[in-house]
Amino acid sequence: MSSTAPETGERRRMPRRISVGTGVVGLLAGLLFATNASVFAGDSLRQPQNLEGLARAETERLEEIEAENAALREQIAELTAGEEPVSDGPAGSDVPAAAVGLEAVHGPGLEVQLWDAPPIPEDDQGAFAPDALVVHQQDIEAVMNALWAGGAEAMSIQGHRVVSTTGVRCVGNVLHIAGRTYSPPYVIRAIGDQDSLQRGLDAAAGVQVYLQYVEAVGLGWSVTEEEDIELPAYTGPLALQHAEVLADRN
Repeated sequence: MSSTAPETGERRRMPRRISVGTGVVGLLAGLLFATNASVFAGDSLRQPQNLEGLARAETERLEEIEAENAALREQIAELTAGEEPVSDGPAGSDVPAAAVGLEAVHGPGLEVQLWDAPPIPEDDQGAFAPDALVVHQQDIEAVMNALWAGGAEAMSIQGHRVVSTTGVRCVGNVLHIAGRTYSPPYVIRAIGDQDSLQRGLDAAAGVQVYLQYVEAVGLGWSVTEEEDIELPAYTGPLALQHAEVLADRN
């Protein structure tokens, strides 16, 4: 194994017809969309964050919220079954549920896996910092962004459907994804034209930097073509909770 570090120029790191059930639906929908989830911002540096204790404490609460959201959606679907959408609404007002991750989908695509490197020989232990041997959030984000750029129509990570509020965050030596912590291997599945998805991976600078570490320290990497990938519907919270800087009161 080479003891020379790779280049580090880029660090790794829908309105409906009014019916009897409308009021009930509105109440359930209000409860559903009042549930908030936090999305973590990405870091530019390739290093883990010491948030493991907090993440593990929140996991059980988030699992309960997801179960409640799924139950509410089922009740809404039952109450609105048989109702026809208003046909004279504004153009573009009806967004397909599959487009925002609320329906299960399937089709051809790619599966990408990343995992940590094995221990390095004693002679090379001084050449790389321990953080260089593990997969970090920016590595996964680089792959996800590359697949979107390659025309991915839908995506999942660790079996969770990726939507606009999906966050990936380093938590110690594991990753915090969709309110849970996971250890490698990290599995990203994307539906779309396989050649286009592969070109997206090849063109992504962040992915190419990761591949340098694959060669240098043995980080895990595999890309597999799948003829029929099945992705589940998203069952988590849809609302986004955010923070803002308050004006200076002095």
